[in-house]
Amino acid sequence: MIDERRLIMLPGPTNVPDRVMRAMLKPMINHRGPEFVSLLDSVSEGLKYVFETKQDVYVLTSSGTGAVECAISNVVNPGDKVVVPVLGYFSERVKEKVMRHGGKVVEIPVEWGNAPTAKQIEDAVKKEKNVKLIAVVHNETSTGVTVRELPEICRIAEENDALILADSISILGGDHLPVDEWNIDLCVTGSQKCLACPPGLAMVSVGKRAWETIEKKTVKPPYYFDLGSIRDYASRKETPFTPAISLYYALDEALKMIREEGLEKRFQRHAECAKAFYSGFEALGLKPYASENVRSNTVIAINLPSGVDSAEIREIMKERYKVVVSGGLGKIRQLILRIGCMGTISEAEVFTTINAFENALADLKYPVKIGAGIEGARKVFHS
Repeated sequence: MIDERRLIMLPGPTNVPDRVMRAMLKPMINHRGPEFVSLLDSVSEGLKYVFETKQDVYVLTSSGTGAVECAISNVVNPGDKVVVPVLGYFSERVKEKVMRHGGKVVEIPVEWGNAPTAKQIEDAVKKEKNVKLIAVVHNETSTGVTVRELPEICRIAEENDALILADSISILGGDHLPVDEWNIDLCVTGSQKCLACPPGLAMVSVGKRAWETIEKKTVKPPYYFDLGSIRDYASRKETPFTPAISLYYALDEALKMIREEGLEKRFQRHAECAKAFYSGFEALGLKPYASENVRSNTVIAINLPSGVDSAEIREIMKERYKVVVSGGLGKIRQLILRIGCMGTISEAEVFTTINAFENALADLKYPVKIGAGIEGARKVFHS
Protein backbone atom coordinates (compact mmCIF):
# COMPACT_ATOMS: atom_id res chain seq x y z
CA MET A 1 0.00 0.00 0.00
CA ILE A 2 1.15 3.54 -0.75
CA ASP A 3 0.69 4.73 2.84
CA GLU A 4 2.68 1.85 4.33
CA ARG A 5 5.85 3.08 6.04
CA ARG A 6 9.05 1.82 4.46
CA LEU A 7 12.69 2.49 5.14
CA ILE A 8 13.88 4.66 2.24
CA MET A 9 17.52 3.82 1.55
CA LEU A 10 17.72 5.42 -1.88
CA PRO A 11 20.58 7.72 -2.90
CA GLY A 12 17.93 10.43 -2.68
CA PRO A 13 15.30 11.18 -1.70
CA THR A 14 16.18 9.86 1.71
CA ASN A 15 14.44 9.44 5.06
CA VAL A 16 13.18 12.70 6.55
CA PRO A 17 13.01 13.10 10.34
CA ASP A 18 9.53 13.60 11.77
CA ARG A 19 10.68 16.91 13.22
CA VAL A 20 11.43 18.17 9.70
CA MET A 21 8.16 16.84 8.30
CA ARG A 22 6.19 18.55 11.07
CA ALA A 23 7.83 21.86 10.24
CA MET A 24 5.99 21.84 6.90
CA LEU A 25 2.66 22.01 8.75
CA LYS A 26 3.30 25.59 9.82
CA PRO A 27 0.74 28.12 8.51
CA MET A 28 1.31 29.68 5.10
CA ILE A 29 2.83 33.17 5.14
CA ASN A 30 3.34 36.07 2.76
CA HIS A 31 6.62 35.52 0.91
CA ARG A 32 6.94 39.31 0.63
CA GLY A 33 6.28 39.87 4.33
CA PRO A 34 8.33 40.10 7.55
CA GLU A 35 7.72 36.46 8.52
CA PHE A 36 9.46 35.24 5.40
CA VAL A 37 12.34 37.67 5.95
CA SER A 38 12.96 36.01 9.32
CA LEU A 39 12.73 32.54 7.79
CA LEU A 40 15.08 33.43 4.94
CA ASP A 41 17.64 34.88 7.37
CA SER A 42 17.60 31.69 9.42
CA VAL A 43 17.93 29.46 6.35
CA SER A 44 20.77 31.57 4.95
CA GLU A 45 22.77 31.38 8.18
CA GLY A 46 22.22 27.64 8.40
CA LEU A 47 23.38 27.13 4.83
CA LYS A 48 26.54 29.14 5.36
CA TYR A 49 27.32 26.86 8.30
CA VAL A 50 26.81 23.67 6.28
CA PHE A 51 28.65 25.01 3.20
CA GLU A 52 31.39 26.32 5.54
CA THR A 53 31.40 29.60 3.69
CA LYS A 54 30.98 33.34 4.07
CA GLN A 55 29.95 33.52 0.41
CA ASP A 56 26.41 34.08 -0.79
CA VAL A 57 24.25 30.92 -0.72
CA TYR A 58 20.95 31.01 -2.59
CA VAL A 59 17.98 28.67 -2.42
CA LEU A 60 16.17 27.75 -5.63
CA THR A 61 12.75 26.14 -5.82
CA SER A 62 14.02 23.43 -8.16
CA SER A 63 15.79 20.10 -8.25
CA GLY A 64 19.55 19.88 -7.90
CA THR A 65 19.76 19.56 -11.67
CA GLY A 66 18.20 23.01 -11.93
CA ALA A 67 20.88 24.49 -9.67
CA VAL A 68 23.66 22.91 -11.75
CA GLU A 69 22.15 24.41 -14.89
CA CYS A 70 21.78 27.73 -13.09
CA ALA A 71 25.48 27.77 -12.24
CA ILE A 72 26.58 26.79 -15.75
CA SER A 73 24.25 29.16 -17.58
CA ASN A 74 25.40 32.15 -15.50
CA VAL A 75 29.12 31.82 -16.23
CA VAL A 76 29.43 30.07 -19.63
CA ASN A 77 29.29 32.04 -22.89
CA PRO A 78 29.06 30.34 -26.28
CA GLY A 79 32.52 29.07 -27.23
CA ASP A 80 33.92 29.06 -23.68
CA LYS A 81 36.07 26.04 -22.92
CA VAL A 82 34.78 23.92 -20.05
CA VAL A 83 36.70 20.94 -18.68
CA VAL A 84 34.30 18.16 -17.66
CA PRO A 85 35.55 14.86 -16.23
CA VAL A 86 32.93 12.27 -17.23
CA LEU A 87 32.90 9.49 -14.67
CA GLY A 88 29.26 8.45 -14.68
CA TYR A 89 25.65 9.23 -15.53
CA PHE A 90 25.44 12.59 -13.77
CA SER A 91 28.71 13.94 -15.12
CA GLU A 92 27.39 13.07 -18.58
CA ARG A 93 24.46 15.33 -17.73
CA VAL A 94 26.85 18.14 -16.79
CA LYS A 95 28.52 17.78 -20.18
CA GLU A 96 25.12 18.00 -21.88
CA LYS A 97 24.20 21.17 -19.95
CA VAL A 98 27.45 22.87 -20.97
CA MET A 99 26.81 21.99 -24.61
CA ARG A 100 23.21 23.24 -24.42
CA HIS A 101 24.52 26.65 -23.36
CA GLY A 102 27.09 26.83 -26.15
CA GLY A 103 30.17 25.87 -24.17
CA LYS A 104 32.98 23.91 -25.78
CA VAL A 105 33.38 20.75 -23.69
CA VAL A 106 36.89 19.48 -23.01
CA GLU A 107 35.94 15.99 -21.89
CA ILE A 108 38.15 13.89 -19.63
CA PRO A 109 36.81 10.34 -19.97
CA VAL A 110 37.11 8.34 -16.76
CA GLU A 111 36.32 4.65 -16.40
CA TRP A 112 33.13 4.28 -14.39
CA GLY A 113 33.98 3.30 -10.81
CA ASN A 114 37.05 5.53 -10.79
CA ALA A 115 37.61 9.25 -10.20
CA PRO A 116 39.55 11.83 -12.21
CA THR A 117 42.94 12.83 -10.83
CA ALA A 118 44.18 16.35 -10.34
CA LYS A 119 46.97 15.60 -12.83
CA GLN A 120 44.50 14.62 -15.55
CA ILE A 121 42.69 17.90 -15.11
CA GLU A 122 45.89 19.94 -14.91
CA ASP A 123 47.16 18.34 -18.13
CA ALA A 124 43.88 19.16 -19.89
CA VAL A 125 43.91 22.77 -18.69
CA LYS A 126 47.51 23.33 -19.79
CA LYS A 127 46.93 21.68 -23.15
CA GLU A 128 43.78 23.63 -24.00
CA LYS A 129 44.64 27.03 -22.49
CA ASN A 130 42.03 29.70 -21.74
CA VAL A 131 39.75 27.27 -19.93
CA LYS A 132 36.82 29.17 -18.46
CA LEU A 133 35.40 26.56 -16.10
CA ILE A 134 36.20 23.18 -14.59
CA ALA A 135 32.90 21.43 -13.80
CA VAL A 136 33.30 18.45 -11.47
CA VAL A 137 30.67 16.08 -10.15
CA HIS A 138 32.12 15.83 -6.65
CA ASN A 139 30.14 12.72 -5.73
CA GLU A 140 29.00 10.66 -8.73
CA THR A 141 25.69 9.27 -7.53
CA SER A 142 25.51 6.68 -10.32
CA THR A 143 28.75 4.92 -9.37
CA GLY A 144 29.32 5.65 -5.67
CA VAL A 145 32.55 7.54 -6.41
CA THR A 146 33.84 10.63 -4.58
CA VAL A 147 36.42 12.86 -6.27
CA ARG A 148 38.84 12.95 -3.34
CA GLU A 149 41.32 15.21 -5.15
CA LEU A 150 38.83 18.07 -5.38
CA PRO A 151 40.97 20.39 -3.18
CA GLU A 152 43.90 20.00 -5.58
CA ILE A 153 41.59 20.50 -8.56
CA CYS A 154 40.34 23.75 -7.01
CA ARG A 155 43.95 24.91 -6.67
CA ILE A 156 44.62 24.11 -10.33
CA ALA A 157 41.54 26.10 -11.34
CA GLU A 158 42.64 29.17 -9.40
CA GLU A 159 46.24 29.00 -10.66
CA ASN A 160 44.98 28.88 -14.26
CA ASP A 161 42.35 31.62 -13.88
CA ALA A 162 39.49 29.16 -14.37
CA LEU A 163 36.39 28.84 -12.24
CA ILE A 164 35.54 25.64 -10.39
CA LEU A 165 31.99 24.29 -10.20
CA ALA A 166 31.38 21.44 -7.75
CA ASP A 167 28.20 19.44 -8.19
CA SER A 168 28.04 18.26 -4.58
CA ILE A 169 24.37 17.31 -4.62
CA SER A 170 24.77 13.87 -3.06
CA ILE A 171 27.56 14.66 -0.60
CA LEU A 172 27.29 18.13 0.96
CA GLY A 173 26.31 17.73 4.59
CA GLY A 174 27.55 14.15 4.68
CA ASP A 175 31.29 14.54 4.12
CA HIS A 176 34.02 17.12 4.48
CA LEU A 177 33.42 20.06 2.08
CA PRO A 178 34.72 23.45 3.26
CA VAL A 179 33.76 25.72 0.37
CA ASP A 180 35.89 28.70 1.44
CA GLU A 181 38.95 26.67 2.45
CA TRP A 182 38.99 24.87 -0.89
CA ASN A 183 38.14 28.05 -2.85
CA ILE A 184 35.12 26.59 -4.65
CA ASP A 185 33.59 29.28 -6.87
CA LEU A 186 30.22 27.61 -7.39
CA CYS A 187 28.98 24.76 -5.19
CA VAL A 188 25.61 23.08 -5.64
CA THR A 189 23.54 20.74 -3.51
CA GLY A 190 19.95 19.54 -3.14
CA SER A 191 17.57 19.35 -0.19
CA GLN A 192 16.69 15.65 -0.51
CA LYS A 193 20.11 14.10 0.04
CA CYS A 194 22.45 14.51 3.04
CA LEU A 195 20.45 17.44 4.44
CA ALA A 196 17.59 14.97 5.13
CA CYS A 197 14.90 17.26 3.77
CA PRO A 198 12.10 16.59 1.25
CA PRO A 199 12.95 17.14 -2.43
CA GLY A 200 12.17 20.38 -4.20
CA LEU A 201 14.88 22.82 -3.16
CA ALA A 202 18.42 23.31 -4.42
CA MET A 203 21.20 25.53 -3.12
CA VAL A 204 24.13 27.21 -4.82
CA SER A 205 27.00 29.16 -3.26
CA VAL A 206 28.57 31.89 -5.37
CA GLY A 207 32.07 33.23 -4.70
CA LYS A 208 33.75 36.51 -5.57
CA ARG A 209 35.51 35.21 -8.70
CA ALA A 210 32.24 33.73 -9.95
CA TRP A 211 30.48 37.07 -9.49
CA GLU A 212 33.19 38.81 -11.50
CA THR A 213 32.53 36.42 -14.38
CA ILE A 214 28.76 36.66 -14.06
CA GLU A 215 28.88 40.45 -14.23
CA LYS A 216 30.95 40.33 -17.44
CA LYS A 217 28.88 37.67 -19.18
CA THR A 218 27.90 38.69 -22.72
CA VAL A 219 24.89 36.39 -23.09
CA LYS A 220 21.99 36.72 -20.68
CA PRO A 221 21.28 33.72 -18.44
CA PRO A 222 17.82 32.07 -18.32
CA TYR A 223 15.13 34.31 -16.86
CA TYR A 224 14.32 31.96 -13.97
CA PHE A 225 17.94 31.13 -13.13
CA ASP A 226 19.42 34.64 -13.35
CA LEU A 227 21.83 34.80 -10.40
CA GLY A 228 22.14 38.57 -10.73
CA SER A 229 18.39 38.93 -10.26
CA ILE A 230 18.43 36.41 -7.42
CA ARG A 231 21.16 38.43 -5.69
CA ASP A 232 19.23 41.68 -6.15
CA TYR A 233 16.12 40.24 -4.55
CA ALA A 234 18.17 38.62 -1.76
CA SER A 235 19.52 42.05 -0.84
CA ARG A 236 15.89 42.97 -0.07
CA LYS A 237 15.34 39.66 1.80
CA GLU A 238 13.13 38.30 -1.00
CA THR A 239 13.18 35.75 -3.79
CA PRO A 240 12.45 36.72 -7.42
CA PHE A 241 9.63 34.17 -7.72
CA THR A 242 7.26 32.42 -5.34
CA PRO A 243 9.33 30.11 -3.13
CA ALA A 244 8.17 26.72 -1.84
CA ILE A 245 7.46 28.14 1.62
CA SER A 246 6.64 24.81 3.29
CA LEU A 247 9.93 23.36 2.05
CA TYR A 248 11.77 26.40 3.40
CA TYR A 249 10.32 25.58 6.83
CA ALA A 250 11.53 22.00 6.44
CA LEU A 251 14.99 23.10 5.31
CA ASP A 252 15.27 25.52 8.22
CA GLU A 253 14.48 22.73 10.68
CA ALA A 254 16.87 20.30 8.99
CA LEU A 255 19.67 22.88 9.16
CA LYS A 256 18.98 23.45 12.86
CA MET A 257 19.32 19.71 13.45
CA ILE A 258 22.65 19.69 11.63
CA ARG A 259 23.97 22.52 13.78
CA GLU A 260 22.82 20.73 16.93
CA GLU A 261 24.76 17.62 15.93
CA GLY A 262 27.81 19.49 14.61
CA LEU A 263 29.42 18.94 11.23
CA GLU A 264 32.36 16.84 12.40
CA LYS A 265 30.14 14.41 14.30
CA ARG A 266 27.85 14.22 11.30
CA PHE A 267 30.73 13.45 8.95
CA GLN A 268 32.09 10.81 11.33
CA ARG A 269 28.66 9.17 11.56
CA HIS A 270 28.32 8.97 7.77
CA ALA A 271 31.86 7.61 7.40
CA GLU A 272 31.33 4.92 10.04
CA CYS A 273 28.02 3.80 8.54
CA ALA A 274 29.58 3.67 5.07
CA LYS A 275 32.47 1.59 6.38
CA ALA A 276 29.96 -0.78 8.01
CA PHE A 277 28.01 -1.12 4.77
CA TYR A 278 31.14 -1.95 2.78
CA SER A 279 32.31 -4.40 5.45
CA GLY A 280 28.91 -6.07 5.56
CA PHE A 281 28.60 -6.55 1.81
CA GLU A 282 32.19 -7.74 1.50
CA ALA A 283 31.45 -10.33 4.22
CA LEU A 284 28.78 -11.63 1.85
CA GLY A 285 31.41 -11.98 -0.87
CA LEU A 286 30.25 -8.92 -2.82
CA LYS A 287 32.50 -6.22 -4.22
CA PRO A 288 31.83 -2.48 -4.13
CA TYR A 289 31.57 -0.97 -7.61
CA ALA A 290 33.87 1.98 -6.87
CA SER A 291 37.62 1.62 -6.51
CA GLU A 292 38.62 1.46 -2.85
CA ASN A 293 40.39 4.82 -2.60
CA VAL A 294 37.44 6.77 -4.04
CA ARG A 295 34.46 5.00 -2.46
CA SER A 296 31.74 7.36 -1.35
CA ASN A 297 30.59 7.73 2.25
CA THR A 298 27.11 8.76 1.11
CA VAL A 299 26.28 6.50 -1.87
CA ILE A 300 27.08 2.80 -1.51
CA ALA A 301 27.27 1.05 -4.90
CA ILE A 302 27.60 -2.75 -4.80
CA ASN A 303 28.06 -5.21 -7.66
CA LEU A 304 25.18 -7.69 -7.75
CA PRO A 305 25.97 -11.41 -7.72
CA SER A 306 25.91 -13.11 -11.09
CA GLY A 307 22.43 -14.32 -11.98
CA VAL A 308 20.60 -12.04 -9.53
CA ASP A 309 18.13 -9.72 -11.25
CA SER A 310 18.28 -6.13 -10.01
CA ALA A 311 14.58 -5.39 -10.32
CA GLU A 312 13.57 -8.68 -8.68
CA ILE A 313 15.74 -8.36 -5.59
CA ARG A 314 14.74 -4.73 -5.11
CA GLU A 315 11.07 -5.68 -5.35
CA ILE A 316 11.49 -8.37 -2.68
CA MET A 317 13.37 -5.97 -0.40
CA LYS A 318 10.64 -3.38 -0.84
CA GLU A 319 7.51 -5.53 -0.55
CA ARG A 320 8.58 -8.26 1.87
CA TYR A 321 11.17 -6.48 4.01
CA LYS A 322 10.01 -2.86 3.63
CA VAL A 323 13.40 -1.47 2.57
CA VAL A 324 13.69 0.59 -0.63
CA VAL A 325 17.02 0.69 -2.47
CA SER A 326 17.98 1.70 -6.00
CA GLY A 327 19.36 -0.06 -9.04
CA GLY A 328 22.02 1.29 -11.34
CA LEU A 329 21.79 3.96 -14.04
CA GLY A 330 22.88 4.07 -17.65
CA LYS A 331 25.13 1.27 -18.83
CA ILE A 332 25.31 -0.35 -15.36
CA ARG A 333 21.56 -0.25 -14.71
CA GLN A 334 21.27 -4.02 -14.18
CA LEU A 335 24.69 -4.59 -12.60
CA ILE A 336 24.63 -2.83 -9.25
CA LEU A 337 22.58 -1.83 -6.24
CA ARG A 338 22.86 1.71 -4.90
CA ILE A 339 22.10 2.56 -1.29
CA GLY A 340 21.87 6.00 0.24
CA CYS A 341 24.01 6.43 3.34
CA MET A 342 22.66 9.90 4.02
CA GLY A 343 21.10 12.12 6.61
CA THR A 344 19.34 10.04 9.26
CA ILE A 345 21.73 7.11 8.95
CA SER A 346 22.77 4.98 11.93
CA GLU A 347 23.43 1.38 13.00
CA ALA A 348 19.70 0.68 12.84
CA GLU A 349 19.33 1.62 9.17
CA VAL A 350 22.53 -0.20 8.20
CA PHE A 351 21.53 -3.45 9.93
CA THR A 352 17.96 -3.31 8.61
CA THR A 353 19.14 -2.80 5.04
CA ILE A 354 21.75 -5.56 5.10
CA ASN A 355 19.29 -7.94 6.77
CA ALA A 356 16.71 -7.25 4.05
CA PHE A 357 19.32 -7.83 1.35
CA GLU A 358 20.54 -11.12 2.87
CA ASN A 359 17.02 -12.47 3.16
CA ALA A 360 16.06 -11.33 -0.33
CA LEU A 361 19.07 -13.22 -1.68
CA ALA A 362 17.96 -16.32 0.22
CA ASP A 363 14.42 -15.93 -1.16
CA LEU A 364 15.95 -15.98 -4.65
CA LYS A 365 17.71 -19.26 -3.77
CA TYR A 366 21.11 -17.60 -3.95
CA PRO A 367 23.60 -19.35 -1.63
CA VAL A 368 24.04 -16.88 1.20
CA LYS A 369 24.99 -17.29 4.85
CA ILE A 370 22.31 -15.38 6.70
CA GLY A 371 23.89 -13.12 9.30
CA ALA A 372 27.32 -12.88 7.67
CA GLY A 373 26.66 -9.38 6.38
CA ILE A 374 25.25 -8.22 9.70
CA GLU A 375 28.33 -9.55 11.47
CA GLY A 376 30.61 -7.79 9.01
CA ALA A 377 28.88 -4.48 9.73
CA ARG A 378 28.79 -5.16 13.49
CA LYS A 379 32.57 -5.47 13.58
CA VAL A 380 32.85 -1.87 12.38
CA PHE A 381 30.37 -0.45 14.86
CA HIS A 382 31.73 -2.39 17.82
CA SER A 383 35.43 -2.43 17.07
